[in-house]
Amino acid sequence: MRRILPLQWLLSLTFSIQMYLAMFVIGVVLLIPALIDRRYAHTACRSFCAWVRFSLRLLTGLNTEVRGTPPQGEVLIAAKHQSFLDIILIFGAVPRGKFIMKRELVWAPVLGWYALRIGCVPVNRGKRGAAIMKMMADVKSGASLPGQLIIYPQGTRVAPGVKAPYKVGSALLYSQLGQDCVPVGTNVGLFWPRRGVLRKPGTAVVEFLPAIGPGLGNGEFMARLEREIEASSDALMIEAGFSA
Repeated sequence: MRRILPLQWLLSLTFSIQMYLAMFVIGVVLLIPALIDRRYAHTACRSFCAWVRFSLRLLTGLNTEVRGTPPQGEVLIAAKHQSFLDIILIFGAVPRGKFIMKRELVWAPVLGWYALRIGCVPVNRGKRGAAIMKMMADVKSGASLPGQLIIYPQGTRVAPGVKAPYKVGSALLYSQLGQDCVPVGTNVGLFWPRRGVLRKPGTAVVEFLPAIGPGLGNGEFMARLEREIEASSDALMIEAGFSA
């Protein structure tokens, strides 16, 4: 295994370079259509997601799988976040995904503009109380945009085996929206870590779980959400050979 590691690292670097090049090319080619019609912004983003999955498998041997039933209607999706790959898999599996995202990403070339165009909601994570209120106001003002609102309840990428608290923002959104919440577990961090270039061969999975219906209190909702996401993610990681 050690002898093939340098080759795997080189293939991973090649993948990363061409991935960002593809982001730029797709973004520029569909820029004017996306300005005219928001649907082309979704087309650009979904095309990029499809390309990432294809090139990832081709260059690094990392396969991807989406399990469960991705929601098609107006729902809140609350997902485990381990790396950029779970963003790709979740967005590519739903028809009109839009994320709660950190405000700094607005300034990212290509990515930031398209994120705003598809209806993503930027928040300032450094001011927790103000960020929650701003997030809820922005979501409410954008309620006319159809789509699946995606939030990461832990607020950041969390490496496999690391415990991090679930934050109250997802419960407040769940209560405000009055919609089903679909939990999502994942093991992608085992193969595409939150930092570094190396992409490992295997099968990275995101799993859409049965929806949590509206009407639960904040405490009950948060306990159930954390229990179901963590159980799914732990099972997927064990399946892939991970042991804490």
